[in-house]
Amino acid sequence: MLSFLHQTRMQNDTQSRLTARLCGTSFRMTQTFDLILKNGVVVNHDGEGRRDVGVKDGKIAEIGDLSSASGGETIDCDGLHVLPGIIDTQVHFREPGPVHKEDLHTGSKAAVLGGVTAVFEMPNTNPLTVTKEAIEDKLARAAGKVDHAGMYCDHAFFVGATHGNPKDLAELEMLPGISGVKIFMGASTGDLLVEDDEGVRDVLAHGRRRVAIHSEDEYLLREGKKLIRVGDWTSHPEARSVEAAVRCTDRLIRLARETGRRIHVLHISTRDEIPMLAANKDIATCEVLPNHLMLEAPDCYERLKGLAQQNPPIRTGEHQAGLWRAVQQGVFDVMGTDHAPHTLEEKAKDYPLSPSGTPGVQTVVPMMLTNVAEGRLTLARFVDLMCHGAQRVFGIAGKGRLAVGYDADFTVVDLKRQETITNAQQAAKAGWTPFDGFKATGWPIGTIIRGRRVMWDGELTEPPAGEPVRFQETLGHG
Repeated sequence: MLSFLHQTRMQNDTQSRLTARLCGTSFRMTQTFDLILKNGVVVNHDGEGRRDVGVKDGKIAEIGDLSSASGGETIDCDGLHVLPGIIDTQVHFREPGPVHKEDLHTGSKAAVLGGVTAVFEMPNTNPLTVTKEAIEDKLARAAGKVDHAGMYCDHAFFVGATHGNPKDLAELEMLPGISGVKIFMGASTGDLLVEDDEGVRDVLAHGRRRVAIHSEDEYLLREGKKLIRVGDWTSHPEARSVEAAVRCTDRLIRLARETGRRIHVLHISTRDEIPMLAANKDIATCEVLPNHLMLEAPDCYERLKGLAQQNPPIRTGEHQAGLWRAVQQGVFDVMGTDHAPHTLEEKAKDYPLSPSGTPGVQTVVPMMLTNVAEGRLTLARFVDLMCHGAQRVFGIAGKGRLAVGYDADFTVVDLKRQETITNAQQAAKAGWTPFDGFKATGWPIGTIIRGRRVMWDGELTEPPAGEPVRFQETLGHG
């Protein structure tokens, strides 16, 4: 009797497994997607591997073998790597204000041509982005309701801190499409400045989201003006000294501790700041720029003159080496470009009349992939800096990972393709790059945003349809 029951149970189990396999096969055969990326090497939380990706309703719906599935559109990615969508968390697209340099439309065009799927734009515009009305105006411009067709990529905007608006910041930082609050502790392009400890403390005491800061000590910058040598760009890192950066970051961390506020320190340029940032990772995240990794003083100033001028400055080789070590040690949380164009005519003025800032949103992917090819950077670390890191630091909702349920944002790259970066390729209004003539190994082939193929092989394939980025801390507000 027991033998009969055992035999019957085994037969039932076998039948159940067979039925499950058949049902699973049937399910896979009948799967349909809006878009399938086939035969690519997917780079995500699971490492690197040859996998297909299925997209439904703008979201990632399936990762794996989709050879039996059908799609409204299928893109063959054989020989290509499929990355999570690259996010540039610091750009200056100049609108409203000096739109002869750049605007939201042209800046976002440069972004998607460079493989960037989303950008966070800065508040030092004219008028300044420091009120609810200014934020609403920017969102309307991004949606194509003012002056042009709008932005190609998804986007968020920082609200600027002033001495006059701290009490408004807790409300402003919770508005839809806002990536957070930005403080300029040292003067740069535009008129935003909160240089004193009391003012910074007041800003940090209002609100709860992470605050982004340009960290240069304004008092030392004012003293440093006496070190300027007219017409000599090599004096730029002397006027804006290492000490100015270090002292400001030290002050800033102390104020963050006092107020219990999370901070994000932008564009670190000195090796001296790295130990203090590493010692305060519970409260402080930080950013590195491609330019500080790829350009070196004094050579860059002698060769490029005003085209290498930015704030904080490009520094000497020992600082560059220190930044690379911090990349490899995991100290930096994100990479942003600080894309900040000026015209060639403006840049040709004698120092210090030449303005600070360089374009970068269209060149960051090939520049960093070249570092991958040459062994200075792993592909996983690049994805961590420009996808996963942005999601962690800013609490982005539904972006920053190539995983089921997330937005179908992909940057498709050819790691072996060799191209020369040129001024003629640049879609930014300024029409130049400090990396003109750079021979890159690794190139962006496709930019896919929420399942829409916006760029493929250097050609725009969809009209502007960027949407505001959502954030976990503001869901349900606004």
